[in-house]
Amino acid sequence: MDEKWIAETLYPDYGQRFRILRTLVTRTTPFQELAIHETAAFGRMLTLDGVCQTTERDEFFYHEMMTHLPILAHGEARKVLIVGGGDGGILEEALKHRTVEKATMVEIDGAVIELSREWLPSICGRAFHDPRTELIVGDGIAFVAETAERYDVILVDSTDPMGAAEPLFGPAFYAQCRRCLAPRGILVTQNGVPFLQPDEFSGTYRHLEPLFPDAGFYFVPVPTYVGGMMALAWASLDPASRQVDGATLAARFREAAIATNYYSPEIHAAAFALPPYLAKLIG
Repeated sequence: MDEKWIAETLYPDYGQRFRILRTLVTRTTPFQELAIHETAAFGRMLTLDGVCQTTERDEFFYHEMMTHLPILAHGEARKVLIVGGGDGGILEEALKHRTVEKATMVEIDGAVIELSREWLPSICGRAFHDPRTELIVGDGIAFVAETAERYDVILVDSTDPMGAAEPLFGPAFYAQCRRCLAPRGILVTQNGVPFLQPDEFSGTYRHLEPLFPDAGFYFVPVPTYVGGMMALAWASLDPASRQVDGATLAARFREAAIATNYYSPEIHAAAFALPPYLAKLIG
């Protein structure tokens, strides 16, 4: 029997490919080409415009670190805003925190939500049915510019800076995110793989550093985000949030009583270590 493989389209000179057992669904939306495949190595995989967004097998690396780290660093997060994140993985992790009273998710492409609910329940769980969820199908850029709400944590789970997602990496969007943060608020954004996307890394820092008292990055290894460690941009209105001691983090983690596969208080502290080659990129 002939094997079917698909090659990712993110980089012109480097990439990865997946052996596909079957394609579950494809759809052309007003924003992108969406597909969900059953892969041999990673279980079900969501791709947008040919780029892997998440898989059943390795989603926990990204979703846990993007969500639990800022919520536990804050310590009193009640309201969380998620921009993007249509697969529901970030939403599910945020709602594991009993202290979170409301999680607002703004996703521009309703088809991502619809098909993730149908085909990726192992990633989103029951998050879309949780009464604390406020689900908005719309433009996240317009939402942060117009909302009167203030959030303790904002998580930007976007695609790479191409097409409709490109403005999510610009200074005007970051300034509006700052406007909608509550005192001590924390912003975390997906920031690609800096070894292969160095301009994205340095550009984000250049935009965030003038806006926030504390700006930087922390890192997570995600197997299907190839090319080295993935960077998550960190921006906080309270520099103390990054300096929470290990004992306090451990106590908060025990109190949260959340089972994790990658996040731990020890990983939390270590994730902020900046390798010299990346320190050079931000001067």
